[in-house]
Amino acid sequence: MHIAFLLFPGVTQLDLTGPAQFLSRLPGAKVDLVWETPDPVPTDAGFAILPTATFAQVPRADLLCVPGGMGISAVIDHAPALDWVRQVGAEAQWVTSVCTGALVLGAAGLLRGYKATTHWAWHDMLPLFGAEPVQARHVIDRNRATGGGVTAGIDFALALMARIAGEDTARAVQLALEYDPAPPFDAGSPAKAGEALVGVYTRRADRLAPTRKADLIASAHRLGYIP
Repeated sequence: MHIAFLLFPGVTQLDLTGPAQFLSRLPGAKVDLVWETPDPVPTDAGFAILPTATFAQVPRADLLCVPGGMGISAVIDHAPALDWVRQVGAEAQWVTSVCTGALVLGAAGLLRGYKATTHWAWHDMLPLFGAEPVQARHVIDRNRATGGGVTAGIDFALALMARIAGEDTARAVQLALEYDPAPPFDAGSPAKAGEALVGVYTRRADRLAPTRKADLIASAHRLGYIP
């Protein structure tokens, strides 16, 4: 199975590397990290990742995965990237995303009429592109599979692996990678974190990127998803 991840400037590296580590254990898997050029791509963690292939070298794949991150608005407005997602997604057996990568799939026209999830703070953006938002760690609707925010990409990868290669394979990979989460704090979702902490996060996010949702709405207008 040829698995192609979109690698782009400003990607949240765990959105990509978490699922890539798990999905690389699928029988016969070949993983490519794909960007427009072969140059190192900066992530939002302060280090770069080297692409394994360019758009021209990967015109199709069995499984497409689009991670999220601070750079999604630029990706949506970058025609070569969005065209590649649209082209590969049109023929892939599985069309998938993690975190706000769902909004890139949506902008490419690949989530219209599908149930999907994304980072909890961005669920209100999914209907812009015709998707039906579902509050869940992962959602599989026909051949569309979407994961929630960042670490949910690992849950997403295991659920997808079970669909593709069977639950026994997924369980074996989970054991091999010792995925047995027991976080020191029970604050990983808005419901558990509480209103005060959610407010702290929201204010911080607004300071760091005050125009991100406005940019996304403008892109939805430009692409014709909303009048």
